[in-house]
Amino acid sequence: MVAKPVEFLVEASAEYEEALDWYFARSEASASKFASELAQAIGMIAEAPQRWPAGPYGTRRFLLHRFPFAVVYRELPTAIQVLAVAHGHRRPGYWKTGL
Repeated sequence: MVAKPVEFLVEASAEYEEALDWYFARSEASASKFASELAQAIGMIAEAPQRWPAGPYGTRRFLLHRFPFAVVYRELPTAIQVLAVAHGHRRPGYWKTGL
């Protein structure tokens, strides 16, 4: 099976950039590890999007292992759409308002 392309909503990209900047301000190594873990998560999601638990509105959630973030996404016919790179301890479920 060919992996579908992954598309980030503008808001999800902004969340990623904000988190990356936060880690980078504290430790370049931590920022690098965060970026690497997110890239690995996106690759795994693209290969098997239905592998992670289903949630509301046709979404799924991939939890990062070393960082308190979840990748919230949904599978569309032609792509995987990342809706949020959500911090696990801030504003739970905020991303649902746009669906």
